[in-house]
Amino acid sequence: MMMSGFFRFGVWQNFFRAWRSGYSGNLEGEGFTLGGVYVIGAGRQGVLLEHREKEFGDKVSLPSVLEAAEKIKPQPS
Repeated sequence: MMMSGFFRFGVWQNFFRAWRSGYSGNLEGEGFTLGGVYVIGAGRQGVLLEHREKEFGDKVSLPSVLEAAEKIKPQPS
């Protein structure tokens, strides 16, 4: 995202939402890497949930993570 992320309205919304909630960060590190969340099932189940950040602060839905985690079937021993 580099500098284009700095000018995106959604990034600033996410920043102020986090700031009002008391979260703070630092200016260490690269700062241009977007994150993601994966829920991967056991054995051959594969990926049950994939969420890639589209912009900084793009959060995954907690209910969707819990729903995907409930679908994980234990592997037989």
